Amino acid sequence: MKMKQIWGNLAITDIEQTTKFYTALGFKPNGEMNSKELISFSCGENNFIINFFLKDVLENNTKTQFSDLKNGNEIIFSLSAESRDQVNEWVEIVKNAGGKISVEPYEIGEGYTFVFSDPDGHKFNVLYWPGM
Repeated sequence: MKMKQIWGNLAITDIEQTTKFYTALGFKPNGEMNSKELISFSCGENNFIINFFLKDVLENNTKTQFSDLKNGNEIIFSLSAESRDQVNEWVEIVKNAGGKISVEPYEIGEGYTFVFSDPDGHKFNVLYWPGM
């Protein structure tokens, strides 16, 4: 089956807080989708879309209950960095934006990475891998 596009939908509690956080990280607003119920951003060279819906709206629209992110995780997005220095720069950007560093930077094989969560607990890792 051929897919036209793929994007992520995540549950949040506060649109204003989410907007401030992801804007501080440099994500680009996907203006056509924004409303009182969701904020949408694109990121990366391929403009991957992540929609952040108020949790009750997303649960109602999908007839699905979402995880309590204090006790678990639903998905982890990986953000590609161009160097080890850039990974370290991301650490400071995330901290300054109000994110939580869950796992401090560490070496993994040939790469270098760390894990953070946004104010709602969604997890991301920033990874530098030579040649990627």
